[in-house]
Amino acid sequence: MTHLIEFETERLRLRQWKPSDREPFAMLNADPKVMEFFPSPLTRMESDAMADRCQSLLEERGWGFWAAESRATQEFIGFVGLHTPSAELPFSPCVEVGWRLGIRHWGKGFASEAARGALRVGFELLSLSEIVSFTALCNVRSRGVMERLGMRASGTFEHPHVPEGSGLRQHWLYRLSSDGHAASHCA
Repeated sequence: MTHLIEFETERLRLRQWKPSDREPFAMLNADPKVMEFFPSPLTRMESDAMADRCQSLLEERGWGFWAAESRATQEFIGFVGLHTPSAELPFSPCVEVGWRLGIRHWGKGFASEAARGALRVGFELLSLSEIVSFTALCNVRSRGVMERLGMRASGTFEHPHVPEGSGLRQHWLYRLSSDGHAASHCA
């Protein structure tokens, strides 16, 4: 049986998904501002399917995109975690760290805080040698999170799941090695 990993940070709990997460997750995925750097917002059916996939992968592997909630209010704020992309990317196979938070929770350091916890899980519990992250060239906010995590830009690529001709197809790739993660904790 797979050991299900959950963890807490100073202000957040990263946990398995609950049925009550579906409504706020659907609202988040339908928000054009949240989904600005994705091909399109998600319908309720697409959002529910994504929540089901996230929970299924957590149950299968023990880790993945965890539901993120505020420890102070127990409010679902989005997801943060580790994922093996299904797209055949130029740097596959890989594990990425990713996040998607409701707009009310931006600018508070939640993405960086939770992603640091996810990186600890990846490097210290799962013994990964490298974790990547990527985003559309124009997504300055997510690139800022990646840089705060100690990740380094490693070039660009065309994301195969983004339609050709879209201004979102070109992505930045960021990388962090286990050695780089360890060095940042010793500094």
